[in-house]
Amino acid sequence: MDSRFLGIPELTRTPAVAVVVDVMRAFTVAAHAFGQGAEKIVLAGSVDEALALKGRHPGWVALKDGPPAPGFDAVNSPGLLRSIDLAGRTVVQKTTAGTVGALAVKDASLVLCAGFVVAEATAGLLRARRSHGVTYVVTGEDGRADEDRACAEYIARRAEGGGTDAAGFLRRAAGSRAAAELAEGVRQGVHPDDVALCLEVDRFPFAMVAAVEDSLMVLRPCPVPPSPSPSP
Repeated sequence: MDSRFLGIPELTRTPAVAVVVDVMRAFTVAAHAFGQGAEKIVLAGSVDEALALKGRHPGWVALKDGPPAPGFDAVNSPGLLRSIDLAGRTVVQKTTAGTVGALAVKDASLVLCAGFVVAEATAGLLRARRSHGVTYVVTGEDGRADEDRACAEYIARRAEGGGTDAAGFLRRAAGSRAAAELAEGVRQGVHPDDVALCLEVDRFPFAMVAAVEDSLMVLRPCPVPPSPSPSP
């Protein structure tokens, strides 16, 4: 399987298949939202767009990075999200890196959004669809975020088959600048459990597929059909 690892600024052309990785915390949050029963997530291009969508759909749940803000129901924290009832609801998500990366590849034939919590399901969907050329979008720090790169490399190894151990990749993520900033309270809108929640491997059995629906980039959970892994 041909795998490329690029930061958002390096996306000079639309890839055929893109896996957009944001471990801390956009797509960990998205997976938890689906785990709590959310129906879909609309990925907003700006704070103003997120607020406009919320204004047109008062029942939707709007969240963003940083501290609580007027017009938003939640912040981009898997730990803090646990207190919100999301069953059957639509979430509008705007973050600094994850949603930006997904929107940058919206014209790809397949867009998956991922973190460690859905790593094997993401790899399984790539195997099931026989995706040979995959671009992994490392969203954090213009492609330099070690937690995102580690997760992307782990998913790529799993997609190629074999029994890749997650431990080394998790150590890299745990030692990343993002993990330190979350643990030390440098970032706002943080729960003490956030780092641990972001480093859970395969907590959820679904992949997350993003596609354009009625001009909006919409993320939905996607069950992965069981299929044997190829031989290493």
